[in-house]
Amino acid sequence: MARPLSPSLPVLATLLLVLGPVSPGQAGLMRPVLMLIRPQLEARLAEICLEAAAGGQADLERSLRDPCRKIAGPTSRCLIEETDATGRGLGVLTEMLGGHFGDDSEVVVKRCLARMFGLPSDSLRDVPLRELGRRFAARRTP
Repeated sequence: MARPLSPSLPVLATLLLVLGPVSPGQAGLMRPVLMLIRPQLEARLAEICLEAAAGGQADLERSLRDPCRKIAGPTSRCLIEETDATGRGLGVLTEMLGGHFGDDSEVVVKRCLARMFGLPSDSLRDVPLRELGRRFAARRTP
């Protein structure tokens, strides 16, 4: 289970209540809140990268620590930009505060994956994330 990001839960909860529902036309309103949690997001992304790539092997983990940290920066920027662009900031923040991965987060992740692979932003919309994960895992195994 994913750990919730919590730079300051009371502050974020208050902001969510004050902002209320955000329409796509107001998407930019959530960007400052998203930028507030970016350091925690980057740290968590680097951690996930290490867990996935090193598989618990200490030597491999040591050698991958810096590359995972370096890729976490652009990935967090992409996630924040796509969250902002889709108007799903409130949903993503709510999911993160609740410590779960939901529909809003899935849309944003798929858009980032597409962007990172140079595909049109909605090209992965109809592909389940689990299927994408299986496809990538199948390519890694010899």
